[in-house]
Amino acid sequence: MRIRRPSIPADRATPAALAPSPARATRAAGRGGDDAGDGHAADGRAAGPPDLRLAGLAGATWLAALAGLHLTASTTGLVAVAAAGAGTLVALHLAGVLGRPSTPVRRSGWALVAVLVGVVCGASATAARSAVRDAAEVRSLVEARAVVTAVLVVRDDPRPVRGVVGRPATLLVPSRSVSLTGADGRRVDVSVRVLVLASDPGWRGLLPGQRLTARGRLAPPRGGDLTAAVLNATGGPVRPATPPAAQRAAGVLRAGLQRACAPLPDEPGGLLPGLVVGDTSHLLPTVQEDFLATGMTHLNAVSGSNVAIVVGAVLLAARWARAGPRLAVGLCGVALVGFVILVRPSPSVVRAATMGAIGLAALAAGRPRAALPALAAGVTVLVLVDPELAGDAGFTLSVLATGGLLLLAPRWRDALRHRGVPPGLAEALAVPAAAQLACAPVVAGISGTVSVVAVPANLLAVPAIAPATVLGVAAATLSPVWPSGAEFLAWLASWPAWWLVTVARYGARLPAGTLPWPDGVTGAVLLATVSAGLLVATRYPVLRRLVLVITVAVVLGALPVRLVAGGWPPPNWVVAACAVGQGDTVVLPVAPGRAVVVDAGPDPGAVDRCLRDLRVREVPLLVVSHFHVDHTGGVAGVFRGRRVGVVLTPSWPDPAVGRELVHAAAASGAAEVRTAPAGWRYQAGAVELTVVGPPYPLRGTRSDPNNNSLMLRATVAGVRLLLTGDAETEEQRALLDHPPPGGLRADVLKVAHHGSAYQDPAFLDAVRPAVALVPVGAGNTYGHPNPAVLSRLSRGGARVLRTDTDGDAAVVVAGSGLAVVVRGVRPGSVRG
Repeated sequence: MRIRRPSIPADRATPAALAPSPARATRAAGRGGDDAGDGHAADGRAAGPPDLRLAGLAGATWLAALAGLHLTASTTGLVAVAAAGAGTLVALHLAGVLGRPSTPVRRSGWALVAVLVGVVCGASATAARSAVRDAAEVRSLVEARAVVTAVLVVRDDPRPVRGVVGRPATLLVPSRSVSLTGADGRRVDVSVRVLVLASDPGWRGLLPGQRLTARGRLAPPRGGDLTAAVLNATGGPVRPATPPAAQRAAGVLRAGLQRACAPLPDEPGGLLPGLVVGDTSHLLPTVQEDFLATGMTHLNAVSGSNVAIVVGAVLLAARWARAGPRLAVGLCGVALVGFVILVRPSPSVVRAATMGAIGLAALAAGRPRAALPALAAGVTVLVLVDPELAGDAGFTLSVLATGGLLLLAPRWRDALRHRGVPPGLAEALAVPAAAQLACAPVVAGISGTVSVVAVPANLLAVPAIAPATVLGVAAATLSPVWPSGAEFLAWLASWPAWWLVTVARYGARLPAGTLPWPDGVTGAVLLATVSAGLLVATRYPVLRRLVLVITVAVVLGALPVRLVAGGWPPPNWVVAACAVGQGDTVVLPVAPGRAVVVDAGPDPGAVDRCLRDLRVREVPLLVVSHFHVDHTGGVAGVFRGRRVGVVLTPSWPDPAVGRELVHAAAASGAAEVRTAPAGWRYQAGAVELTVVGPPYPLRGTRSDPNNNSLMLRATVAGVRLLLTGDAETEEQRALLDHPPPGGLRADVLKVAHHGSAYQDPAFLDAVRPAVALVPVGAGNTYGHPNPAVLSRLSRGGARVLRTDTDGDAAVVVAGSGLAVVVRGVRPGSVRG
């Protein structure tokens, strides 16, 4: 099955545990009864139904705000007025002014009033903010795409987005405007949200709260949030002010943590700052991709679980020191404020702190059952303060995970204990399972997948999260006054961080770790319905046995087929085309652990992931077909942790950016660089390779670098392959006029230039491949691949595989013929 799976940003991935377990928090605060904190008795029987009195208010506020983000301010205001009128009529009826309602009507009527009040609150708050966003003076500047000088206040950390290798990285800088001055000198003093797109490195080190001046051109936002304009900055920030004291303190501590982690190995050393304070600037792309594939990306973002761990550690220390409940709660409050300062008080961090503080508020009130109303109240307040949160996936996941831990985890834990499972193990099983089930519909809607390995991976990760977080926070706190002590604590924390990296690495390599699912609202609603049905079914013995039988049948019937027939790399593979985005990476196996690599794609992380998945540890030959960055931008990823023997390059030296990338990577890896003319031959293991083109330098073509691509004919285990780089019609015709010995016929063709329209039909007919591989990026803006080219290949009898829809693809020898194996598009795949 092949479906598109969009990436998930790091702070929106599935949380395994975003809030403290109610039972654990209660026991840490004091022994107020056997597991009384979750509303359940020790024998597993419910102590009472959950308190859902504020759930309707919170849900209505949330949904009304979400709808308002996609409506105009006037329409949203009308919704608020209509809800207010309906609420007033219902309240008057319940009060007896408009008649005497019956008792059942009275009970359900007040619940309806709460819902209508939520609609009024959510719609009113969003309408007020939307009216400011859509102010006429700002809208006129945006529609005119005016060049303005803007005075801004940074709202959150600048974050890089994937760009073209060899060009400056683009940064997204969430900001708030103070004033906008057009080219005509007219100044608009307005406070609206502005998203800055900047490439100047001066933007990289900014802190939230800094005030600055910037110049650029305005553009309309994408919609669906409260952003009023996008500012394409033409230079660096001008006169940035000193950041607030809290942000300066956070910067000192974060920099100290980075210094303490510098001596550590790259993988745990890059993970630890992300695990502790959400700083992923040194996180290796390969580790990030493994965490995404195993549903562990939430560990790289500050969430309620971080807050719960820090607060839980303080609670344990207070209990050890025999502090009273109120003093313990006060210490936790101080720790909470300090932790928010450490990780920077950005909107996402404040959201996480609010979610994590819900359990603390319940403890302070002495009523653990108040946690669920506190969650509803917290959701309501946060949405009213910032209606944009209603459309934020990270906020949704945090709320759902916290709700799952409060509603599902205690019952599941007690049921397991009732069946003889030890208490610690029961809680360790129930917590990630409850959070995963609660969040799964949203994740499925975003990614189009259902993760099979997420629960076991997060379960294995649980023992390492708390020690790594606590030791990392201690290292950051100690770094300004005792750097050596901070390095020692970071070294201790690197061991649990290493365990997390190991779990993610092996979990990501499991076949069928994620299963395809419909994406969007349809997929989310479908999985939510299925999950709810399973929860209801498991309450009845007959249905529970039926669900168990179906589950076992699916596992025994489908999974082994995937394990045997799928797997990666597949047995007897002769060539693999990797999904590295809008670029090429083709791999030819020489021997176990060794392979020839042709081109390196646009992204180092993507090509490194490709080679790791193929278990390539040594590259005796790296061929660069030409120097465009979609074939050279990832060259550093080929050298990452591997020995590269020879780098083969074309005679055509342009473009210089790609040539410099290749030579710099070769120099750093002590690899020999050679230039290959037509006729150059190479043999190693099962691979025989000959350069067949270009037969002579081609000048004055539509694209001289493309039409001087190295064209290779290879034989692997008796299978003939033709690898064409980005050769266009001019080079293809030159090969037809000057055919190499043995001709152009091949079993497998790597289609030139991502399947563009610049193909010579006679060249395709001369090759007559059985399999055509098309490396191409999903959603690219070049129109690749060309439908007519694909149709011609198919009519000629070729099986066409595209990396944008099929993911990594391999050709294997099966009996006396060829077969193909595709992996499907991975979550977080590089797009064009």
